[in-house]
Amino acid sequence: MNHPLINDFHNKLREQVRDFAEKEIKPLAQELDDRGEFSAELTRKMGKLGLFGMTLPEEYGGRNLDTLSYIIAVEELARVDSSQAATMAAHNSLGIAPIYKYGSAEQKIRLLPKLVTGENIWAFGLTEPNAGSDARAVETSAVHNGNQWVINGQKVFITNSASELSMGITLLANTGQDSNNKEFSTILVEREQSEYLAEPITNKMVWRAADTGRLTFRNTLAPKENLLGEQGKGMRYMLETLDSGRLSIAAVGLGLAQGAYEMAKAYAGVRKQFGKTLLHIPAISDKLADMDIKLELARNYLYYSCWLKDNNLPFKKQAAIVKLYTSEIAKQISDEAVQVFGAYGLFKDNDVERFFRDQRILGIGEGTSEILKLVIGRSL
Repeated sequence: MNHPLINDFHNKLREQVRDFAEKEIKPLAQELDDRGEFSAELTRKMGKLGLFGMTLPEEYGGRNLDTLSYIIAVEELARVDSSQAATMAAHNSLGIAPIYKYGSAEQKIRLLPKLVTGENIWAFGLTEPNAGSDARAVETSAVHNGNQWVINGQKVFITNSASELSMGITLLANTGQDSNNKEFSTILVEREQSEYLAEPITNKMVWRAADTGRLTFRNTLAPKENLLGEQGKGMRYMLETLDSGRLSIAAVGLGLAQGAYEMAKAYAGVRKQFGKTLLHIPAISDKLADMDIKLELARNYLYYSCWLKDNNLPFKKQAAIVKLYTSEIAKQISDEAVQVFGAYGLFKDNDVERFFRDQRILGIGEGTSEILKLVIGRSL
C-alpha cells in the first residue's frame, strides 16, 4: 500500500496478518458465527502470530511496535471476521494497555508476560446493567477489609471475560464511603485468586464468536496490592483507556467496511444483468465508487490519528472523530454491499450478511454519535 505513513514493515505485517486471516479464520468464521462459539484455538494462534502485546516493550514479551502496526493488524482481522478482531482489540487496548500504563513494576512483571502468548486474555470492567455511557453511575463497590478488597456488584457485556482463557479483569469500582460519596478506583481481579461468577452471554446478533460475559461479584476478595495506580483515579484511567480504544474500534469498522466492499466488488464483476456485469451498470458502479471514497478518507484519518498518538501529540478529538466516521461508513458500506448482492445477500451462508449484522455494534453505547459528538464538542 502506498501511503506516506506506511513503510515496508507495515506492508509486510499487513500481508502476514491478511494471510493468517484468510487461511486460519475465514474457513471457520461462518461456522463459529452460526454456533455463537468463541474459539480458544484461534485466539492461541493469534498469540503465536504475535498479535497480543504488539506495542509492549520486549521485556514483557511484546514486540515494541508502533500504534499503526497494531491498528493495521486489527483492520486486517476485521476484513475477514469482526469477532476475532474484537477479541484482539479488547485484549490489547482495554486489557493489556491499562496494566502497562498505570500498573506497578510488580504488577507488570507478574501479569504482562502471561498476556502476550494467546494462552490468556484480560477484560476491562466498566459496563453495568445501569452504567455504560454514564460511567459515573457505576454501582460496583470495593471496600477495605484488612489486606483485601471486598467487591460486590455486577458487570455486563464484557468482552474476553467468560471463556476458559479469561485470566481476569480490570474493574472500575466505587471505593468511596457510600453510593452518595463516590470515589472510583481500578482493581485487578485475577480469576485464580478471586471467586466471581462468569457467565457467557449467548444469542447475540453481533460478534457471535467473541467471548462476551456477565460477571457477578459477591464478597469477592482481591489483594489490597491489586489496586491499579492510585486510589480515586480510576475514572481518569478508564476514560484515558477509552481514548486509545477508540482507535482500535475504528480499525474494526474500517476493516469490516473494506471486507464488505471487496465482496460487493467481486460479486459485481461476475453477476450479469441485462447482458452485462453489474460493474458496467452505472447504478452499481456509482455505489462502489462511493464506498471506495469513504474507505480512503477513513483510512487516511485513522492512520493520521495513530501518527499523533505515536508522536505524543493530542489525539482524543481525532480518535472520537474517526471512531464515529468508521462506524458510519461500516453501516453504509455493509448496507450497500447487501444491496449489490440483492436477495443473495440476505442469507446466512453469504458472508456479507454477517458483516451487515456485525457493524451494528459499532454505533451502540459509547459508539453512539451523541456520545462521540459530546467528546468532540468538549475538545473545541
